[in-house]
Amino acid sequence: MGSRISGKSFDVNFGGELIQVKSVTLTITDNSATATTNGVPDGHIAGSVSAEGAITLTSKYFNKLIDIAKAAGSFRDMPEADFMFYANTGDEEQRIEAFGCKLKISDLLNADKSSDDETTHTIDYMVTSPDFVSINGVPYLSATDTRNLLNN
Repeated sequence: MGSRISGKSFDVNFGGELIQVKSVTLTITDNSATATTNGVPDGHIAGSVSAEGAITLTSKYFNKLIDIAKAAGSFRDMPEADFMFYANTGDEEQRIEAFGCKLKISDLLNADKSSDDETTHTIDYMVTSPDFVSINGVPYLSATDTRNLLNN
């Protein structure tokens, strides 16, 4: 038994910038479905996909995003960038990449005067690139899914 991956194992890189997060999520919605003939399962249909998530950060690291937004002209003008979530304990390694992420502020401020916790800010993001999501270098989408969208 070796060292296992936990939430503390992950480093988060956004557009080449290391950002320390309190928490991070990435959710894939895959609308693939069972095909039926006369109400009986008869194969499957590849459905649409989407991916989105959220990062929660303290004010110290939220200020890094403010600097990126300032350079872009506004938060909405921030260009899409890739997220890389990477963990390596020496015994286990995991790399999850989400491509073309567009940020959207959801919880601008979470401050509790009765708590010792740091003030946090939650940023939602949506995956906008046909490169979509890669898990340990393996793309989620097939070459058929991305035909005519990516130059392979």
